[in-house]
Amino acid sequence: MEHRSISLAEQVFDRLEGDILSGVYAHGAFLTEAGLAADLGVSRTPIREALHRLEQEHIIEITPKGILVIGVTQQDLEDIFRIRIRIEGIASGLAAERITEAQLNELRETLELQEFYVQKHDADHIKVYDSKFHQLIYYFSGSNAFYDTLMPLHKKVQKFRKASVQNESRAEQSAKEHRAIYEAIEAKDAALAIRMTEQHIANAAYHILKKEVD
Repeated sequence: MEHRSISLAEQVFDRLEGDILSGVYAHGAFLTEAGLAADLGVSRTPIREALHRLEQEHIIEITPKGILVIGVTQQDLEDIFRIRIRIEGIASGLAAERITEAQLNELRETLELQEFYVQKHDADHIKVYDSKFHQLIYYFSGSNAFYDTLMPLHKKVQKFRKASVQNESRAEQSAKEHRAIYEAIEAKDAALAIRMTEQHIANAAYHILKKEVD
């Protein structure tokens, strides 16, 4: 994947988005520009830019009382999975048709690292490589539209994905599902890649949404 320099405002945005979605800042909490600037050791300018982007993504709301943390609601989560089931499979199908040998090697290495950490019961590293596997497929679809649509949705379920990979049986099953997706892409079988991906997202949705309801 290509790498580019990241501005301070983007770094602040990524940090705040991650902290909100992972529950560091709880739903319903109020934040201030001054407090965030002090916490992150930056001026208010990149904080203000980051907050503007977070408000556009409906993760926070600027109110007269301060910056209200919204995060991801139960309804948001259900809708995100509905969307992902519909379009993430298509991205896998495109990857099956367009992936290069070098990209396939990178996808395989990522999967093998995920499988390694599943055996080690290392939830933090499982989460990293589980997430990277999906991100690589979005990128290897060769479509900026799919990448730009799917990446924010994937990030928004970060808090819930962490709980999912901490469940050892689900983490193991998820790795097996990734293996099936990889093998379909390796075989350049777009229809099978689509089917395996849709099944994987549906299984993830069932596991995560059931925990939320329970």
